[in-house]
Amino acid sequence: MTVSTTLLLRRRAANASFVVFCGLVTAIALAALAAILWTLLSKGLGGVNLDVFIKATPAPNSHGGLANAILGSIGMCVAAMVMAVVIGMLAGTWLAEYGQRSRYGAVVRFMNDVLLSAPSILVGLFVYELLVHPFHSFSAIAGAVALALLAAPVITRTTEDVLSLQPTALREAGVSLGAPLALIIREILWRSARNGLLTGALLAFARISGETAPLLFTALNNQFFSFNPLKPTANLPVVIFNYALSPYDDWRNLAWAGALLIAATVLVVTIVARIVAQEQRRS
Repeated sequence: MTVSTTLLLRRRAANASFVVFCGLVTAIALAALAAILWTLLSKGLGGVNLDVFIKATPAPNSHGGLANAILGSIGMCVAAMVMAVVIGMLAGTWLAEYGQRSRYGAVVRFMNDVLLSAPSILVGLFVYELLVHPFHSFSAIAGAVALALLAAPVITRTTEDVLSLQPTALREAGVSLGAPLALIIREILWRSARNGLLTGALLAFARISGETAPLLFTALNNQFFSFNPLKPTANLPVVIFNYALSPYDDWRNLAWAGALLIAATVLVVTIVARIVAQEQRRS
């Protein structure tokens, strides 16, 4: 057997081993995902009923639902996304169009990457010291700010990447008409990249919809309906955290139902983001 034949056999063996290893790891990951989904469906579907959507969180051994937690989560997530979209889009646009090669742009990009990978509990602790401790009260506003700090880096990075992919010809066409860069960005680049920008916003929403640690430090919880943004506010992640650890069966059932609602929401948002991303590639 020649040296080249031996080397070829070794490469084929190494390739086959690597393929088998990748397939095995993928199977393990899919099995774990299937087990999680099966547990979530089997325990969560039994607790989902009309009361979950129309009644507030109950006392132990009482009938109730998750309506106040659902409304609180929706309110804080919407407020957080408004802040994050404004900040993230403007920051990403500046990085892509104005500061892409400057030293200050490199610093901003580095800090955004740090925020992107920062533990959410640290963000919650920071907002606690900023908006909770000085005012001696947990609040929905503090919760929304904490969630916005988690969502903004995702939108910033997505905005920068999407705008960087836009053809230079679009900018040149605007300049040839005498339009300033700000107008070109608003009327041409943002419109051309709208599907990618929407995808980034949806992914950021999916990122923050199930966060628990920041809300423990900021919004905390409320057993009743509360529409005062300066007071503690119920939210699904904290309710799930509290109820899942309780000794009461009815509370644990509500925790599983809430977990199923969050998982379904994230799944739907992710699917929509994938569809939008595919439409962007086709266009």
